[in-house]
Amino acid sequence: MILALLIFVNILFPGNPGDEPKDRTAFSPPLRIPLLLSANFGELRVDHFHSGIDIKTQGVTGKEVVAAAPGYVYRISVSPGGFGKALYLMHPSGYSTVYGHLDRFTPEIESYVKSRQYVEKSFMITLWPSKDRFHFNKGDIIAYSGNSGSSSGPHLHFEIRRSDEEIPVNPLLFEFGVNDDFRPVIEKLGIYPVGRGSYINGKNKPLKLNVSGGNGNYHISSDNVISISGEAGFGIKSYDILNSTNNKCSVFSIELKIDSSIVYNYKMDSFSFNESGYINSHIDYESYVREKAFYERTYILPGDRLSVYGDIIKRGIYSFTDKKKHQVEITVSDIHGNRSKLKFYVRSVSPPENIQVSDEPDDVIMMPYGRNNRFISGNVSVTIPSGALYDTLWFRFGKTDAQPGMYSELYHIHNKYTPLHKAFHLSIKPDDTPAGQATKLLIIRLTDDRKKIPLATSWDNGRLTANSGSFGNFYVGIDTIPPSIVPVGFTPGSDLGGREILMMRIRDDLSGIKAYQPQIDGKWALFEYDQKNELLIYRFDPERIRKGTKHMLILSVTDNRDNVRTYECEFEW
Repeated sequence: MILALLIFVNILFPGNPGDEPKDRTAFSPPLRIPLLLSANFGELRVDHFHSGIDIKTQGVTGKEVVAAAPGYVYRISVSPGGFGKALYLMHPSGYSTVYGHLDRFTPEIESYVKSRQYVEKSFMITLWPSKDRFHFNKGDIIAYSGNSGSSSGPHLHFEIRRSDEEIPVNPLLFEFGVNDDFRPVIEKLGIYPVGRGSYINGKNKPLKLNVSGGNGNYHISSDNVISISGEAGFGIKSYDILNSTNNKCSVFSIELKIDSSIVYNYKMDSFSFNESGYINSHIDYESYVREKAFYERTYILPGDRLSVYGDIIKRGIYSFTDKKKHQVEITVSDIHGNRSKLKFYVRSVSPPENIQVSDEPDDVIMMPYGRNNRFISGNVSVTIPSGALYDTLWFRFGKTDAQPGMYSELYHIHNKYTPLHKAFHLSIKPDDTPAGQATKLLIIRLTDDRKKIPLATSWDNGRLTANSGSFGNFYVGIDTIPPSIVPVGFTPGSDLGGREILMMRIRDDLSGIKAYQPQIDGKWALFEYDQKNELLIYRFDPERIRKGTKHMLILSVTDNRDNVRTYECEFEW
């Protein structure tokens, strides 16, 4: 029996983690409609790579979602954000599949989840049913597509993972009938000096160039002469389009050749969740923040630990010091083998004459990327843990006077254009603490457009402390205002007898919603939290409240500084 299982697993699993599966027909489509993708595996996202494929559901919810292979449900998740309502199936092949942003489960799973939510008195729940509880054959209906969680529109998020380590693999390595006859499109080229002694066309700063061409062949305009002195790297802005859809997807692989020799290769076949954040080193992060444009580097920063690179020479960085002309070729491919190439030439030149490298100002501190770094100034301290930086940081700090509503100076902690792999620790001693309101103070990040981003804040020896995943401007603020609660589509005393749902809108203007506690007739009631739309939704349940009578609703909502709002009203149903 064990031998047979090992043989079966070996049929599906490749010899090496990055190889293609031997049986590409192991999974069937998870929907009973033509598969059109709005996003592919490894798509570039804010702070992470996309871990699956997003399948369009014809603009509606409620499409039948089926098991892509025989197996059992090993995990059920319900959350106001993330995947929303999600199912996780384990398969005998050694793979598991994930189905996210669902509208609802099958009736038997729905009943099981609801009963556990009432036991735990929580809408948000994660369940691990026994393997013999919910078993499905390939093609069986397991749920219905939706728009739950952080989804921005109706679709099915679908993943295939290697079960042993929960590592996502590219679903399009398997045959799902997703067709692609189009070559990727290359839009722009980025050229980056590596170090203070490198120059691109005489300047120590990146150069961005538009590219020309199409149908797989791209070039740089003859008007753009590229000269480089010293070490430099390249980057590419590109996308792919699949058949029957206009959505721009990410390319599958990128290869850099200089003088016909491969110096860099990237292939998005799989990655682990704990390395997904390295996207911020893989891309030109500053260009993303400034332009909302994704340039993928063809060289590797010192602190980048992504496992998707191969055939790398000197981290993809080339030293242009020989005063010769070099041919550069960047090839991008999609998973179906369609390729596009960008070819251009670089002239290696001597560094510009009379270049004076000025000393760094006194307010700049060098912080090596491979260790803990700490900065202290007056009432503020910054601790950057080892592994947070991708490269050596020339750290800058400044401050300006407090403005009305601030309980500290406004601290300028470096800048928002430098990415972090781990959050840094920020500690601020308030200039003033209002009597009896110390617990209402919190650290706030202030964006350039004056938007307030609250940080999860705590007290430590008379100082407020918080972790932030990005640099920027910070100050101590206060939140004394409780969340708001507004009934949607009814007033107190209304007869709701003809309705299936009751909705309440909850909102907090600063620290955010921490918890909500709903009761109907003195008993906890299941209100679903649609976080993105700020709605609580109760589905009338004749098994738990008596129909044709008056009922009392009491809803308490708490924010992250423990300000509480309670709403009470009668209704008839």
